Amino acid sequence: MKSYLSGLLVAVTAASLQTVSAAELSGKVKLDGTPPPEKTIDFSGPNEATCGKLHTSPVTTRHYVVGADKGLANVFVYVKEGAPKSEPKGPSPLLDQAGCMYQPYVMGAMAWQEITIRNSDTFMHNVHAMPRVSGNEGFNLAQFVKNQTNKKKFDKPEVLLRIQCDVHPWMFAFIGVTDNPYYAVTDKDGKFTIKDLPPGKYTIEAIHPKAGKKSQEVTVDASGGKPLDFTLAVPPAPPQ
Repeated sequence: MKSYLSGLLVAVTAASLQTVSAAELSGKVKLDGTPPPEKTIDFSGPNEATCGKLHTSPVTTRHYVVGADKGLANVFVYVKEGAPKSEPKGPSPLLDQAGCMYQPYVMGAMAWQEITIRNSDTFMHNVHAMPRVSGNEGFNLAQFVKNQTNKKKFDKPEVLLRIQCDVHPWMFAFIGVTDNPYYAVTDKDGKFTIKDLPPGKYTIEAIHPKAGKKSQEVTVDASGGKPLDFTLAVPPAPPQ
């Protein structure tokens, strides 16, 4: 009995330590300023028989998706400094092509982690990766048939890395490639949660394809600490 109780105590203690060793860091990203109107994507002409037939209502660009209380969607929020390096774990992140749009518009992956790229449409797309960091190899691959998949990875962190379709010029997406698993993408109302973050001191960066980026230093304890909020701004219009 004594041996059983000792083992039980060790197990309970280990479970308690595991519980307090990781936290959730949550917050919201807001947009300051009025963004330019989104543009309606033109599915006429040669695209009408392919992309056009997949939509019964107009489809617009996604440069600025603003929700409740000026919350900004599609912001990549990640630990820029302070996180322990780790190997990729879990399922392969998925970049899909559906309805002539990349889904998701902004996503995350770790360096050396395989990314699954899929064509869910019944016609050809091509996937053109345009990295800017030395050591990340670009590629331009065609996906001809429905449900064709390819696996790709990038060797170096790069936030944000652009993907585009040369067949349909309105199709593009962005990948935040990091050296750690502590990242999130804001939802339609600008909210995010970074899970399983060990207590410590970190630099957190929020970056958007159009509204730029901002960083904050934060100390995270077992409770996760206070909400971490960011405000990004619409860039000024270029001079005429």
